[in-house]
Amino acid sequence: MDMTGARWRKSTKSGGNGGDCVEVADNLPGVVLVRDTKDRDGGTLMFSPQSWRGFVAMARDAR
Repeated sequence: MDMTGARWRKSTKSGGNGGDCVEVADNLPGVVLVRDTKDRDGGTLMFSPQSWRGFVAMARDAR
């Protein structure tokens, strides 16, 4: 998959100390990308927008 146009943003729940951070790109059609800020070349997870919304909703509910 070509991720050249991905616009990455840091999670609002990531710490400001450069530690446990994830970045999300949700601007590409039909896919949401997630990667580790500390290891941007280490791999990227891909989710359907529906699966990503479900994951985020479950994470919110678990708080």
